[in-house]
Amino acid sequence: MNEIIKSISVFENIKHIDEFGSEYWSARELSKVLEYSEYRKFMSVIKKAMVSCNTSLQNVNYHFAQSDGMIDLGKGAKRKVSNYKLSRYACYLIVQNADSKKEIVALGQTYFAIQTRKQELREKQYDELSEDEKRFYNRELTKKGNYSLNQTARNAGVRNFDKFHNYGYKGLYNGETANDIAKRKGLRYREDILDNMGSDELIANLFRISQTDQKLKNENVIGENKANIVHYNMGKDIRKFIAGQGGKMPEELPTPEKSLKELEKRL
Repeated sequence: MNEIIKSISVFENIKHIDEFGSEYWSARELSKVLEYSEYRKFMSVIKKAMVSCNTSLQNVNYHFAQSDGMIDLGKGAKRKVSNYKLSRYACYLIVQNADSKKEIVALGQTYFAIQTRKQELREKQYDELSEDEKRFYNRELTKKGNYSLNQTARNAGVRNFDKFHNYGYKGLYNGETANDIAKRKGLRYREDILDNMGSDELIANLFRISQTDQKLKNENVIGENKANIVHYNMGKDIRKFIAGQGGKMPEELPTPEKSLKELEKRL
């Protein structure tokens, strides 16, 4: 029991929560906890874990998100270092491919196996939600995502946020602006289009929002025009991905009979 408690505290202490409320671990911090003296040696473990991730038909870029940063060398000098934001599943794969002779690695295998199982149960709970409950859940995530995206866009130099968001919509909806989408859905003036989307359409927009936010940050985009183009291209790329998976385009998805505002009043 003491070993399990020890494993929980060690790995919980280096867990981070991002702006969307999602947990992640830093590869460099994890390498130290797993007692790898050199990060380059730990990279070989990460690469093996990535292969395992790909073999299990999971999105490698999602679970192993590139997160490079700068470190101080003293006297004002800095150096860029590679890093990854790791999902719980990525950490699970890493400890499975690490040196199991180390006690801390064995503890990590126990910890992440348990935590991954808990996540599977939560995902099962999501599948059991009704369509309206899924809409409320994903709408809340888009609110948090848009808040973070707006902060990032402002830092990049964006001032016209209506124009910025329309670039994203135009990429995802084959040229449609927010007003075009509202008219197609038959909405009243200034009625929120996100409140009038089904869960699948909300997920597509959540993907657009979160990936644009990450790209603006990771590439340190500066300039309103550049930020707009990044948002447009991200929407377009997600549209291509949906098409490649044989899914329905966002504009082809049905509009729910009641908006989330109406459902809130009824509830």
